[in-house]
Amino acid sequence: MLEQEIKLEFESVEAARRSITATGARLEVSQRLLEDRLFDTEQQHLRQAGTALRVRRDGTRAILTFKGPAQPAHIKSREEIETGVGDAEVAEAILHGLGFRCWFRSQKRREEYRLGKALVTIDDTPIGVFVEIEAAPDDIDRVATQLGRSRADYRLESYPRLYARWREAKGIEERDMLFRDLTI
Repeated sequence: MLEQEIKLEFESVEAARRSITATGARLEVSQRLLEDRLFDTEQQHLRQAGTALRVRRDGTRAILTFKGPAQPAHIKSREEIETGVGDAEVAEAILHGLGFRCWFRSQKRREEYRLGKALVTIDDTPIGVFVEIEAAPDDIDRVATQLGRSRADYRLESYPRLYARWREAKGIEERDMLFRDLTI
């Protein structure tokens, strides 16, 4: 499957919510905590190839995802293959057995909206609030315009890359993008 998305930065969850609900989008999934763990070889072969291997914890659900390299475009476009797994701990043990190691953990409080064919999420992260729009490129552009944004506002970076830049700018050593306060 082809994942096509962009991120837009917002000043707060409330500002993002106001913008999204003003478009007539409907809430599909209320805010909950997601935890992602990215895996790679010791030599970082996947990162070097621009790919990613992730185990996501979403409540009691666990999802294993492979993401291919991004294709050049005004939106982030890449192959995404994912499947539910019965137990995140078991999936991670299998990955460890295959020689993969967890190199990055991140958390976000996410809520999901539907606007036409677009999935619009609010991600409240330790480094800021981002709205992700996942849809076909024309739908992404349309929804972004409805949110008062243009292509100049599109963020195509992954959360690990955004976090690395944030850490560098703030002089922070913490390797993982985690909340200190886990209240939802």
